[in-house]
This record gives sequence, C-alpha cells and structure tokens, in this order.
Amino acid sequence: MATKEEIIEKAKEAIMEFDDEMAEEVAEEALDAGVDPVDLIQDGFTVAMNEAGNKFEAGELFLPHLIAASEAMTAGINVLTPALEAKGAETETKGTVVIGTIEGDIHSIGKDIVATMLKIADFKVVDLGRDVAISAYVEAAKENNADVVASSALMTTTMVSQIQVEEQLKESGLRDTVKTMVGGAPVTQDWADKIGADIYGENAGDAVSKVNELFT
Repeated sequence: MATKEEIIEKAKEAIMEFDDEMAEEVAEEALDAGVDPVDLIQDGFTVAMNEAGNKFEAGELFLPHLIAASEAMTAGINVLTPALEAKGAETETKGTVVIGTIEGDIHSIGKDIVATMLKIADFKVVDLGRDVAISAYVEAAKENNADVVASSALMTTTMVSQIQVEEQLKESGLRDTVKTMVGGAPVTQDWADKIGADIYGENAGDAVSKVNELFT
C-alpha cells in the first residue's frame, strides 16, 4: 500500500495533469488507506491548484488548463465529500458563510477552493455558484442567517459590482449583522477598504484564516 506522502504526491500529479479519473482514484485510495480527506485536499489538491494558478499568472498555463485542473479537483473532492460530511457531522459548525462569484463573472476556481476549505474548517457554506446576482447574496444571507457574505471577482469589470453587495446589504438592514469578504485576482486590500468590506482574502488560505479569526 502506498504511503500517505505518496498518495498526496499522486493527488498533486492528478491536478497538474488535469486527470479527473486519476483524481477520483487517488481520493478512493486515500480513503482506503485511512488518509484524512482534509489532508489530501489541503496538502495535495489545493497545493497543486495554487501551483496551477501561479503558472497561469506567469503565462505558462492558459484558462482552459486552469478549468481542467479545477474539474479534476472537483472530481476528487466529490469522492471525498461523504467522508467530509460525516466528519463535519461530528463537529458543530462555527458559522455560516454565503459565497459566490459576482454577477457577470463566470470564473469560479478560486471561489470553489475557498468554499471547500471553509467546509473543511467546520463552516456551513452556502455556495451560490458563479455569475450571481447581487440580490441573491442578500436573499441567501437573510434565509441562512449568514455570518459572512463573500464575493469573488476575477475581472476588473465585474469587481465594481462588489460595491453593490455592500449597498444592498445596507439597504436590507443586514449589513450590521454580517461581515463581508472580497477576493479575486484584481481585488486588493485597498479596494476592500475603499468599498467598506470587512475582509480581503488574498488567497484561499488567507481567506479561511481571516474568517476563522472572526470566530475565535
């Protein structure tokens, strides 16, 4: 039987080779070998996705590669989900996060990683998907009694809509009861400060640690 380290290396390889079947196989192998699914996602799949993201920014990979890598990660996580849910059922959730990619933006890779890592960190995650209407964030925050409303934008043209999230939450009377988080490639701390968002998530790890800090 392969060691935990070998299984995690194989998980990275599956993502970097955009191989859905390999990602599913390594997820099953991890479960059979008693490897914690959280470790496989954080140390294997997510590390490789971050590497793919860096290569994309450096011009070594292109958007279709990034999408293929994300699909491979999703395939692997789908296999792990029942085990993750069983693990989650044993612990109380810390809080509820509503998350989505902003209206007009169809990119969801970074948002998907943040959503997965928040679930692993024992948060209830309401994932609205991509190209999410501003009103949908407000409705979901209301319906789920959300603690955090997070929006991701991957383009400067859609990033401006994050202002509308702040404004509509204020108009609905919810802004004082929720924290807001923004992230995505063109988003910066300066932008978060300018629009009045509570948290800027530079990457998935940063986003999760800052949300965690709210509940400590």
